Amino acid sequence: MKKLAALIIGLLIISGVKAQQINQPFNGLGLGLGNLPTLSNAETRSISPENFTGEKGKGGAAKFSDTIYANHANSAGSARELGRGWKLNPYILIKPGQTFTLAEITGPGAIQHIWMTPGGNWRLQILRVYWDDEKTPSIECPVGDFFGQGFGVYAHISSIPMAVNPGSGFNSYWLMPFRKKCKITIENLETHDNALYYSIDYTLTPVPKDMAYFHAQFRRSNPNNTSIHTLIDNVKGQGQYVGTYIAWGITNPGWWGEGEIKFYMDGDKGFPTINNTGTEDYFLGSYGFEVNNKPVIYTTPFVGVHQIFEPDSAHKFRRFGMYRWHVMDPVRFKKDLKVTIQDLGWKTWGLYLAQKSDIASVVYWYQTEPHNPFPALPSKEALRNK
Repeated sequence: MKKLAALIIGLLIISGVKAQQINQPFNGLGLGLGNLPTLSNAETRSISPENFTGEKGKGGAAKFSDTIYANHANSAGSARELGRGWKLNPYILIKPGQTFTLAEITGPGAIQHIWMTPGGNWRLQILRVYWDDEKTPSIECPVGDFFGQGFGVYAHISSIPMAVNPGSGFNSYWLMPFRKKCKITIENLETHDNALYYSIDYTLTPVPKDMAYFHAQFRRSNPNNTSIHTLIDNVKGQGQYVGTYIAWGITNPGWWGEGEIKFYMDGDKGFPTINNTGTEDYFLGSYGFEVNNKPVIYTTPFVGVHQIFEPDSAHKFRRFGMYRWHVMDPVRFKKDLKVTIQDLGWKTWGLYLAQKSDIASVVYWYQTEPHNPFPALPSKEALRNK
């Protein structure tokens, strides 16, 4: 019988099932169509303005007397004919300069979905996420850029990890595990109140030891004086790079997207281990993203050029919004990572042109903690789209 059991375990391992999973209940993570029917003891919770703590049986419990507290009964006037339980606090107002804590969760568990509808200037609303008891955030991005909306103008995204729906429905499906604690904040850098509707959907469940923490970092080169934009640098630890979003403003005429993306990992110095063949190649298009000499918008499960601005009276140069999710092809590193992309176009006589574009980017990756602190965000004025 022991030999038979060992044979069964061996076959299960070969087929992709870990031996330690055989006698363990499903923790509710790593979801797909194949395991949706599988029962789990994971506990589903959701935080929103109608339930700031996500506690069981506490949703929609605001009272009319809560109007004396900020953000506790913002729609009490609209619900006055219907009574308690009828949408008394569906949104919050974030004051100028205020950092509002959207969620504070005790783990272990994982964020599975975030939905929000930010108001105002999306570049001036700063999203931050802290895992466990860390002092510096693992996610720090303008909220628009985090959701692929770096130009501050709605652009539809239909992808698996991220969806942006009319008119400002921002959705993230990135799995974000944590073990002790999760804290999510948003800072309003504008000079007026901003309304925010949101929900943060999560599960409370054991997290496997081999699950790393989700990170996202914003950077901007405006102008890109070196003609090389650093997407990420100084990453220390083991992990995998899983996504790139770029809002690219071209300041010269002609084709702009010849630049190669380079992944320096695990001790690479002069030359990278991974070196692709051009910007439109990395975003899995070709020949200028054009059909019949016109650039074409596309949004697919893992890659897209979802936003294109042609020159007009307000903007004298072309702008492109692009994403690439490495869901099926994560770039794995063991101890360190740096990623750059060249800002490269053509001169009219057939020579490459080192450009000086306006490039804003967000990169997404998982890694072990602790992480190195991020570079400081640009100033408020430097964040703005001009």
